[in-house]
Amino acid sequence: MADLIETISKGELDFDVLLATPPAMPKLAKLGKVLGPKGLMPSPKAGTVSTSPADAVKEFKAGKLEFRCDKQGIVHVPLGKCDFTEEALQARLRARARARPDAADTSTPSPAHTPALSRPRS
Repeated sequence: MADLIETISKGELDFDVLLATPPAMPKLAKLGKVLGPKGLMPSPKAGTVSTSPADAVKEFKAGKLEFRCDKQGIVHVPLGKCDFTEEALQARLRARARARPDAADTSTPSPAHTPALSRPRS
């Protein structure tokens, strides 16, 4: 684990999700400045800190996504990666649009949904 921490601290982030167990979190705390701005720091709320790593890996490999909401109430959801084809991105966007009504919180008004594209952080 020390090797992995050293690699990450050098800025080599060749992964999409970092999963951890609760005992590993104090060791990963020093990587907060590297992982935090990129949204890769494990957290129990996001499901990336788990006492059952095998189950967490299965969930994320099956396509589990983390929905984030900023201070203005805008929901951020990754739709794909830069190397995805245009057709694959369109299919994922359509699937996301279909999932929205089922996941809606009826206590709040529905905001306008406009897709936004951004380049990955480097």
